[in-house]
Amino acid sequence: MYHQGVKKKLVPRPQNKKKSHLKDLDPILLKIFSTRGITENDQIERTLAKLPSPWLLSGIESMVEHLMIAIKQQQVICIVADFDADGATSCAVAIKGLESLGAAKVSYVVPNRFEYGYGLTPEIVELVKQQNPDVIITVDNGISSVEGVKAAKDSGIKVLVTDHHLPGEEIPDADAIVNPNVAEDKFPSGNIAGVGVIFYVLMALRNRLREKKWFEKQNIQQPNLAQLLDFVALGTVADVVALDQVNRILVHQGLLRIRSGQAHPGIKALIEKAGKQFNSINSSDLGFALAPRLNAAGRMDDMSLGIQCLLSEDEASAKDMADQLDELNQDRKDVEAQMKNEAMSLLNEMKVLDEKHLPAGVCLFEKYWHQGVIGILASRVKDRLHRPVIAFASVDNDEIKGSARSIPGVHIRDVLSEIAASHPNILSKFGGHAMAAGMSMKMHDYPVFALAFDEVVGKHLSHVDLEQKIYTDGQLSEKEITIEFSEMLNNAGTWGQEFPEPIFDSIFDVIQCRIVGQQHLKFVLRFPDSELLIDAIAFFVEKPENWLGIRSLNSAYKLDVNEYRGNRSVQLMLQYIEKIE
Repeated sequence: MYHQGVKKKLVPRPQNKKKSHLKDLDPILLKIFSTRGITENDQIERTLAKLPSPWLLSGIESMVEHLMIAIKQQQVICIVADFDADGATSCAVAIKGLESLGAAKVSYVVPNRFEYGYGLTPEIVELVKQQNPDVIITVDNGISSVEGVKAAKDSGIKVLVTDHHLPGEEIPDADAIVNPNVAEDKFPSGNIAGVGVIFYVLMALRNRLREKKWFEKQNIQQPNLAQLLDFVALGTVADVVALDQVNRILVHQGLLRIRSGQAHPGIKALIEKAGKQFNSINSSDLGFALAPRLNAAGRMDDMSLGIQCLLSEDEASAKDMADQLDELNQDRKDVEAQMKNEAMSLLNEMKVLDEKHLPAGVCLFEKYWHQGVIGILASRVKDRLHRPVIAFASVDNDEIKGSARSIPGVHIRDVLSEIAASHPNILSKFGGHAMAAGMSMKMHDYPVFALAFDEVVGKHLSHVDLEQKIYTDGQLSEKEITIEFSEMLNNAGTWGQEFPEPIFDSIFDVIQCRIVGQQHLKFVLRFPDSELLIDAIAFFVEKPENWLGIRSLNSAYKLDVNEYRGNRSVQLMLQYIEKIE
């Protein structure tokens, strides 16, 4: 998307000094892979056979043993999920996977963020106890649930934690923990999402059950766990984890299942509602079309609706739930737009939009902001200011919740850890990743926290280049502006976080420019001294009327294929535009 705000600069993507041994590739694709650290042919392999063994995960042996006992004894298992898309897909994978392996009594609980907050808390344990479970399995949460795990075990419930979040100083006393980010874990990817962790647990469990001749003894068919990969792909992309080779394999294999028509009814319904094509869906579609609709349930209401959509085996029922999710997502957009306008007013009052007054770390608070949307708001403001941002909303008269988004070079959870160390009583709880985090505190502590946040972020920013750069993969010639070249790029890599989709730059003559949908600009462009006319679009342009009548522009763009009423044509998705006077 095109954003105005902090000045941006187009720069060539840094070259890899390591010699490339890639063979039989288009020269442009060879360069693209090289700048992303891919220099060997086996690094671009995306077959399931290239996945590392699940037995490399610490805690996997204990986890599998407990799960085998639960299945053989037909114990009651309750899945406790997070309320985002990773949590919802993790829950669906856990339920469908365990049932296919022979578990007969599997249910789930997903905390309502407005009533219970995040994770396995003592309050959630009380809710879970209504189902009389023998075992709780956390998915995409649990590594920070010290008190919740204790409450469950004190009640005689076994607790198995599957998570991918960074652990705190204290690890819960669970019966088994599988998390690639715990200390001394030997698994080669700490980037797998929560849905990837539970998928790996199921693979190890199936392996051990196969060794024990479980399927033959029970006269049940050994399941093909690859059938769950459409869920794994969606959850992985939605959680914006780095697409290292493990994640690229998981996402790619999930996309192949979707393209071949083997997706679950809930995934199919979400794709149809988003207006995407099954046979050409890509990771960007998962992140920008499907994930927001699924996430809308947890943001605006209750993620149970999203989980039920994923679990549904009935196409009509799945379609009805996808319609409801779409309505919730539209509500989310409306709320977000209002909150963004209010945030811009606050920034103007703070004179933050003037770069001379731009603080290192920005905190914004409005009592009536929607708790489910503050994360998106923080991300939007972060994109504009290119600074770490936290947006806060009230929980009640005494407590507020914040959602933080950061920029490369500032590990936001480390920032919160430093503040917690220097102000021990200011944060009642916090957690997260390098780029995103959440926290709670008392309202009266907010002014002190905001000052501390600005100060600590300032120390981290002293080592960060704050000029916002758009890295490009160079220029294309007229002969590369084709459907075939665009599809080759799309299919060659599983593009996403930290494995970015190719972006090219060029100066174009503007043949036509018009406003569409109030905030978007539709262009007809051509290379200087060329006759080829090229369609292009820039989304969410501030003051689009200011671009009408321009003669030429400098741009960064992605190559895309536009499909409309059965016709297919090349289109440039403009990521950055700059007037040339």
